[in-house]
Amino acid sequence: MDHTTENITTLNSNDTNRVDREKIQRAITMLLEAVGEDPSREGLLDTPKRVAKMYEEMFSGLNSDPKEYFKTVFNEDHEELVFVKDIPFHSMCEHHLVPFYGKAHVAYLPKDGKVTGLSKLARAVETTARRPQLQERITSTVADAIMEMLAPHGAYVIVEAEHMCMTMRGVKKPGAKTVTTAARGVYEEDHVLRNEVMTLLKMD
Repeated sequence: MDHTTENITTLNSNDTNRVDREKIQRAITMLLEAVGEDPSREGLLDTPKRVAKMYEEMFSGLNSDPKEYFKTVFNEDHEELVFVKDIPFHSMCEHHLVPFYGKAHVAYLPKDGKVTGLSKLARAVETTARRPQLQERITSTVADAIMEMLAPHGAYVIVEAEHMCMTMRGVKKPGAKTVTTAARGVYEEDHVLRNEVMTLLKMD
């Protein structure tokens, strides 16, 4: 069986969202004051501006739809597994507004030779992650976008991440990873096909 696989090591995006930087700066100034800091001291003078710029970049996916990346498709004589693994991502937990980060692995089984560019799978992950998020939602959103736009036999998305809300606070367990999966189409019932993906995932 032929397989198309690709390892993604870096993905940079210059896309930014139009946000109210001044409002963010005011909020950060108030936050610093609320925790007992002095926003006027030298080390914090430019912190509100830096945070506003950072949030603009981190939340640039708020006005983007991952399905947009799958509007361009190619017709190829290929109905075997397509699997892009080790897609790095970072996001912001919507419960505590602290980061979580890790890797996503995206597989789909084309139908009628309908395929998309490999980089589009990675960009769909990135766009979905760049907003206040839950790991479970990233996983299901990417899988559902693939199913809706490419209409494959099935899609299988695996996301593994470390959450700073578990490392910095609460149970304080650094190194603990959370794994979520979303199986769609044939991958919902076919254990052999799912095992095929998991076997490739373990390969270097």
